[in-house]
Amino acid sequence: MIEARLLTKVFRDRKKGEIRGADSVSFRVEPGSIYGLLGANGAGKTTTLRLLATLLSPTSGTASVAGYDVATEPDKVRARVGFLATSTALYARLTAREMIAYFGRLNGLGGPELRERIRALAGELDMHDFLDRRCDKLSTGMKQRTSIARMLVHDPQVMIFDEPTLGLDVIASRAIVQFVRQCRERGKTVIYSTHVMSEAEKLCDVIGIIHGGRMRAEGTLAEIRARTGEAGLEESFVKIVMEGQRA
Repeated sequence: MIEARLLTKVFRDRKKGEIRGADSVSFRVEPGSIYGLLGANGAGKTTTLRLLATLLSPTSGTASVAGYDVATEPDKVRARVGFLATSTALYARLTAREMIAYFGRLNGLGGPELRERIRALAGELDMHDFLDRRCDKLSTGMKQRTSIARMLVHDPQVMIFDEPTLGLDVIASRAIVQFVRQCRERGKTVIYSTHVMSEAEKLCDVIGIIHGGRMRAEGTLAEIRARTGEAGLEESFVKIVMEGQRA
């Protein structure tokens, strides 16, 4: 469903010179699975996810999503992808319902089909109590659920979550993790970026660890543990990142 091949993004800074946000990143995500992309701040996770969502164009290399090339067929990729960024970026004066409906119309939905889609998402994400409340009056967790509904309104095949539980309390985080698990059960393909190792352990079929813009390790949780000789994902992650710093 997703394949990145030597995906590279170079940024140029007047003071720092050339910065490689993603450096020859290659990986595959099988249909109906959850791929966990782990890395410290500045490791290249968000750059890689934005390349896959066509928010950035690759400097070199390529990637395909649902069979479409991110560089040459971006519109077809966007029609099949839902992307949740770290910032909710909701319009303050719109209600949650209006926010979801707006993005539904952007994706070609309307009339009874759109109303039914909003109703279904509100039920799945437990939004009925605040669906008609303005976005500037919502709690952080409510805003995040609204953002998720907005990204899913067109029922995409591929879902990309970038730190979806960042800043949320335990209850709100558990609800989102459960929802992501349900997405897999419905056959959706998910890339899940997180700092929370327990979330990755519970959710992810395959884990990729990125550092310095490069993919440093990839495999199932058992394979990652076997490679490092560590019992937990957190210890394995730290060991791989330290190896990357010395490389």
